[in-house]
Amino acid sequence: MSHNNVLEKIVIIDFGSQFTQLIARKVREVGVYSEIINFNQVRNLKKNKSIKGIILSGGPLTTTNKNSISLDDHILDLNLPILGICYGHQILAKKFGGKVKISKTREFGKASVKSKLKSPITKNFFKHKSNQVWMSHQDIVYKIPPGFKKIASSDNSKFAIVSNEKKKYYGIQFHPEVSHTINGKILIRNFVLNICKIKKMWNLKRQKEIMIFNIKKKVKKDKLICALSGGVDSAVVALLLKKAIGNQLTCIFINTGLLRKNEEREVLKTFKKHLKLKLIYVNASKLFLKKLNNVTNPESKRKIIGKLFIQLFEKYAKKIKKVKFLAQGTLYPDLIESRTVTGSPSSKIKSHHNVGGLPKKMNLTLVEPLSSLFKDEVRRLGLQLSLPKDLLLRHPFPGPGLAIRIPGKITKEKIDILKEADFIFINELKKSNLYNKIWQAYAALLPVRTVGVMGDSRTYEYVCLLRAVTSADGMTADFFPFNKNFVQKVSNRIINSVSGINRVVYDITSKPPSTIELE
Repeated sequence: MSHNNVLEKIVIIDFGSQFTQLIARKVREVGVYSEIINFNQVRNLKKNKSIKGIILSGGPLTTTNKNSISLDDHILDLNLPILGICYGHQILAKKFGGKVKISKTREFGKASVKSKLKSPITKNFFKHKSNQVWMSHQDIVYKIPPGFKKIASSDNSKFAIVSNEKKKYYGIQFHPEVSHTINGKILIRNFVLNICKIKKMWNLKRQKEIMIFNIKKKVKKDKLICALSGGVDSAVVALLLKKAIGNQLTCIFINTGLLRKNEEREVLKTFKKHLKLKLIYVNASKLFLKKLNNVTNPESKRKIIGKLFIQLFEKYAKKIKKVKFLAQGTLYPDLIESRTVTGSPSSKIKSHHNVGGLPKKMNLTLVEPLSSLFKDEVRRLGLQLSLPKDLLLRHPFPGPGLAIRIPGKITKEKIDILKEADFIFINELKKSNLYNKIWQAYAALLPVRTVGVMGDSRTYEYVCLLRAVTSADGMTADFFPFNKNFVQKVSNRIINSVSGINRVVYDITSKPPSTIELE
């Protein structure tokens, strides 16, 4: 029997929302275990004392389409409390005789909802008569079913929160799981603890134990290689694997030539000397540069890098012998941008080299222990594993490295220029005690040259873009509000120190509509 079966849990039914795992995360933060399943798997759900409630996720579909997915009767047969979010709210209402239509006015982004009636779902949610929430929908419920009451409304959504207290069915049009909804976590806590009556039994220590248990169960006595990048994600995976399977683990660190300045030296020092991991170092910088020659399409870059990684891993796996598994530090935000986790219909944003960039045919089976977690959760897990603090607090760094921070053609010259600019930016952040206040910061080299003047002479050089964002989970992000003096100082240092750059710009775009990385 798996560890998970003995825990009281919430089952989250995924209809393709990019925020489904955020719901799971919020449930975890409450201290309760949750499980995500595809809407096609609903029929497999059986009455089980461990299942205490159902959450229906949002999704990109519309309920107004004749072929749209409806709420399966089997869910209702379980006789459990149900919370529908966005699309989940709409199909819940429609199932019981409510009416849904495409609204003339769509709601995307921040909105205000007003309290209309008290309900267990909104206890302590409204500190005042209204509250800021985050909407993302074009369909609206314009008539609620018999037995349901209006709990809250917005300017465009008359039924922003509805409830059927007798059945313990609740519908929310906005997204309580995203950080932009003030007190959104309270709504989920009310549903999980007060309405579903679940005991708080989930914590990071238990999560670590289950991860180790699942790794042992999957790998058994076979050998496994771990793709080590030097970042916190792969480090946590490596230490988890070491605890689970010991000497069956070999780490492989591939130098793509697209790493940050001095990265390879730091990785070898940290993982080989300090963490005592069995490590193979492969310098493939010339090979990656050759394969990326004249490639400009970002999806092509990711696929080339992903394919080459696998080819090299498989090559060195043969030298170790009897290797069946490849472990990666893939996180949930990587998965959701590349593909849906459960197979539900979500939109692909970009391929990650270690997800959508991987070749279809592989000789190694993937092991991704962190694929349901977010960066901050991984960091807390790293603390449990006694990972060095300087490594734990490092900003995220993408697997394709500088390749996706150089839009357009990649050359050795551009890589060298960018390494220096990025080093200066990060160094100045640390000197100003700003590094740990920022989720992720980096420099990028834009594929344009502009005219400048230096020492009374004309220059025609590259534009350096600086990006720094704050975030709770990497799913949404806002730019960091630097003061003018800091930005000016960094700009001056880069232009005066790095040959090839004569202009520096700062990216103030949030996510959404942009992504954190450029490509």
